[in-house]
Amino acid sequence: MRLEGKVVLVTAATNGIGKAVAYLSAKEGATVYLGARNMEKAKGLIE
Repeated sequence: MRLEGKVVLVTAATNGIGKAVAYLSAKEGATVYLGARNMEKAKGLIE
């Protein structure tokens, strides 16, 4: 599913299902906003 032009907000984005959803959404072209408590893990996911 192509998500180009869509915006995705993912909470708990640094582990498990949230991490997978964030990664796959970005891969499919969405603009992804992450919600996370651990900024170090979030920075790693962004890269």
